[in-house]
Amino acid sequence: MDQRAALFGIKNLGDAISRWKSGQNRRPKKKRRKNRQAYSTDPNTVKVIWKRIKLPKIGWVRMYQKLRHKGEITKVTISRTAHRWFVSITVDTGTPNAPRDTRGLPAIGIDVGINSLATLDTGKQYDNPRPLKKYEKKLRREQRKLSKKEYLSNNWFKQKRKVERIHYKIACIRNDAHHKATTEIVDMASVIGIETLKITNMLKNKNLAKALSDSALGGFLALLKSKAEVLGIPIVEAPQFYASSKTCSHCGHKKKELLLSERTYNCRECGSSIDRDVNAAINLKTLAVGQTER
Repeated sequence: MDQRAALFGIKNLGDAISRWKSGQNRRPKKKRRKNRQAYSTDPNTVKVIWKRIKLPKIGWVRMYQKLRHKGEITKVTISRTAHRWFVSITVDTGTPNAPRDTRGLPAIGIDVGINSLATLDTGKQYDNPRPLKKYEKKLRREQRKLSKKEYLSNNWFKQKRKVERIHYKIACIRNDAHHKATTEIVDMASVIGIETLKITNMLKNKNLAKALSDSALGGFLALLKSKAEVLGIPIVEAPQFYASSKTCSHCGHKKKELLLSERTYNCRECGSSIDRDVNAAINLKTLAVGQTER
């Protein structure tokens, strides 16, 4: 790593300290090489031609796909995840993204959950793959083998790579489901209504903590917000204590209690019977439409 590449470490340290002093982030900690192998290099020393990239002191390296954007390269970061190496290239295209024309598209309410990743007000549901639950037995077996190896020995590193590959596969399955669902949602919406989730508070429930972590609902909502922001689609978040599941979407009657085992919402006032998640999604859509008009 040359001197210009090392300057990125100093720059990142200064940025972390300024964020810590402003109260945005916690106090910066020393980066350990065993946690994540990554470094940034000077973009002026990097060349990209089709599916090849030239890195300083390494030379030409083949890439899986070509660079999708044209413009000035402002930052290049090389990192390793499990058995794969990634290069993150930041490109300044010079022109901001224009908001998409959403005239004629409907408003959409989304209720997220564990059994189904997302439920729309139309009744459409996106399945939650729950990859950790699927590979939990295999992951436990490989981690048990790792614990029996001599620490920092060659066999320990080999077994550690096997565990990393399983974690990487779990993350890929989860990210694939999130990207497909969020892309399809933002392509057919003019405004999106979602609920406000306090994931840290929800994880305190020991009966749901593992399933919630496997679903990664916070990451799903964050990805949905970022894609909607790029396309200029407004996101309306319901208040934290908004009872979207307890409120009837037909007459507006609110129940005092609603058990998690009750998957169908039965209203005593108007007599309507509707799926619990669909009912919550309709309420979120109504809230989004009302706030947008106001």
